[in-house]
Amino acid sequence: MEEIIRFNNIVKNYRVGTVIVNALRSVSLTIHQNEYVAIMGPSGSGKSTMMNIIGCLDTPTSGDYILNKSDVSKMEDNQLAEIRNKEIGFVFQTFNLLPRYTALENVMLPLIYAGVPKETRIERATSVLESVGLLDRMTHKPNELSGGQRQRVSVARALINKPSIILADEPTGNLDTKTSMDIMNLFSEIHKKGNTIVLVTHEEDIARYAHRIVRLRDGMIESDKINENIMIPELHPA
Repeated sequence: MEEIIRFNNIVKNYRVGTVIVNALRSVSLTIHQNEYVAIMGPSGSGKSTMMNIIGCLDTPTSGDYILNKSDVSKMEDNQLAEIRNKEIGFVFQTFNLLPRYTALENVMLPLIYAGVPKETRIERATSVLESVGLLDRMTHKPNELSGGQRQRVSVARALINKPSIILADEPTGNLDTKTSMDIMNLFSEIHKKGNTIVLVTHEEDIARYAHRIVRLRDGMIESDKINENIMIPELHPA
């Protein structure tokens, strides 16, 4: 399988007043196409910093970050914005949907930024909403949807540009247990279709859906292991 993500000795330092915080300390990591990786760690371990760098929302202090054969660690902000829109599908804990837009309009947003014609946008957004089981809700606004449905809209929006990776940050953090399982089953289905998924979570039962678990502590990789106890998604009748 091809490499999608490569961290070479990534360091990230922040200045807080007069103190330098070492958020990541010489982290090296490789993730291949169609892997399903959970990044775990306690508060302050560096997992949010790692997610921000993987998602091109931040740049490292030193080291190289190769995303899909492009060195993004030295790119300017406008180049990073383009990479984010093209290469990365984001799924956030808080859904990040625009309240005045319908599900269909929210899903189409990345295609507007990419300059895709309207007819194609509608066609692709309708298709991806169908794939997450929301065809009958596409004209509804976020306040007319349940938490689980809102997260499905967020997942559909992440998929719309056919990105290299789906980056999910605590995607079940605002959901109840049953809805969380439904969303994680959906991620398992997406992974089966060939997508690369990087999941950031502090919940052990959510990480168990991933096939590989990377644990961070104090800005360093504490362990990086294949998950021998993968949570098998529940099969729902069509």
